Amino acid sequence: MAILVSATTASGQETSLVGIHQGSELTEAVRRLGQGGYELSDGTWVPFDKWFHSSWIDMRFEMLTQLSDDFGLLWGASTGQRAEKVRIDPSVELGFVVRKRPRPSTTLSLTVRSILGGNLTEHPCTADYGAIGGVQAVNCRLAASQLQPARTLKLLSNLHPSRLNLELRFMQQF
Repeated sequence: MAILVSATTASGQETSLVGIHQGSELTEAVRRLGQGGYELSDGTWVPFDKWFHSSWIDMRFEMLTQLSDDFGLLWGASTGQRAEKVRIDPSVELGFVVRKRPRPSTTLSLTVRSILGGNLTEHPCTADYGAIGGVQAVNCRLAASQLQPARTLKLLSNLHPSRLNLELRFMQQF
């Protein structure tokens, strides 16, 4: 996304909005978790979407504070996302950009970003297995499977965003 907003401080440092993004690889994982469903013993269809659908999609913004012509600090945050049976925690992004010009027509840059927080956690359901199993905690998506309820809990999704991102760019003007 193009730079949308820029402000210069009294010390000459410029801070720019680099991008605003809605959704991430974890948002896509939540969407996949919400696909499908299962059928109860009485034939009633139970869709997963009702547990994983969120009215708010995780949104993040990224800022760049330019400290010199060849160095800048990246920083940002995300809002997180919540549904009945899943949560993406808010996160903070920190990083830097270093740029060198080996020749007037070439630019070499290194961008390093780290994300703190932002974990995806799936929560269990409570299911009634009747006289045979009683009421137990179970992975919602596997409640109708052949697995024992306690074993399904080990299959709850607990994912992390990409914690460290490195980007190396070389540009040559012709």
